[in-house]
Amino acid sequence: MDWKEMRKIARSKFRGACRVCPVCDGFACAGEVPGMGGAGSGTSFKNNVSALAGYRLCLRTVHAVSEPKLACRILGMDLAFPIMAAPIGGGAMNMNGALTEMEYASAVVSGCRKVGTIAMTGDGPDPELFLTGIKCLKAENGKGIPVIKPRETDRIIELAKMAEAAGAPAFGMDIDTAAFVNMTKAGQKVGPKTRDELAYIKKNTSIPFIVKGIMMADDAAACLDAGVDAIVVSNHGGRVMDHTPGTAEALPYIADAVQGKMTILIDGGIRNGGDVLKMLALGADAVLVGRPIITGAVGGGMEGVELVLNRMAGELRDAMVLTGTKDVAAVSEDILWY
Repeated sequence: MDWKEMRKIARSKFRGACRVCPVCDGFACAGEVPGMGGAGSGTSFKNNVSALAGYRLCLRTVHAVSEPKLACRILGMDLAFPIMAAPIGGGAMNMNGALTEMEYASAVVSGCRKVGTIAMTGDGPDPELFLTGIKCLKAENGKGIPVIKPRETDRIIELAKMAEAAGAPAFGMDIDTAAFVNMTKAGQKVGPKTRDELAYIKKNTSIPFIVKGIMMADDAAACLDAGVDAIVVSNHGGRVMDHTPGTAEALPYIADAVQGKMTILIDGGIRNGGDVLKMLALGADAVLVGRPIITGAVGGGMEGVELVLNRMAGELRDAMVLTGTKDVAAVSEDILWY
């Protein structure tokens, strides 16, 4: 399978839920939630892409870097490169039934493991969605990170312990879904969490705790104070609230607030290896990729996921060579053109 074939198949299977645009920037699908678009006017989704595009890379070729190091260690996990799959759920609703929840989770978890990285799995109104992710990571010897909606605190702890029992190296909570109406309608209460509630979750679980959906420096500082192991700078792909900044805009402030004392992950508008390198230069330790992974899974299953990740890793390597960057663990802000 090649790139064009994968995208052509994905476009057909989506049946309009995603146009698989030449540039995935949120314009064609603005307001399409459910679907693949951004909330409301789609401005938050668009801002993710435009904010990242606003940073430019410095081309440097007088140096000795020809074999840069892409491998990294994140939360005790050895990864082939600092790119992971973001947690995605609601395939039937958002992807127009292009894949079942099991087909999607299996393709992403297995595809990530095969290329040496890891996928996050999702949660939703139907409890079976979370369990599907658990089943898939069990099939891959625990190579997956379940992410839980901001449910009642004791229920989060219960699900986190289920993830640990399945062999997961970490668990997460996507706190930016605190106002998800579909969860409330299904009788699955969600809401924001206080610093003390985060500390309580951390105290009562034993694998690393990731809080996804942080866009403000003070929220990041509260997570650090609560003992959270990692945060994901994220506005949920622009799907939960209109008119937020792009994640690349928020990242430098957040990195400055935590001063290297916790792991910082980020998603939002990351489409190629150059984008990955920009996020690392702005202060992230690794990135999560959502929509491109979805396209890969719909267009080629596990093979499509591998294709997307290997392509991005190759682009990252090239960008590192052409900026004189030796190691993904030490990316200088000086590679960005201001």
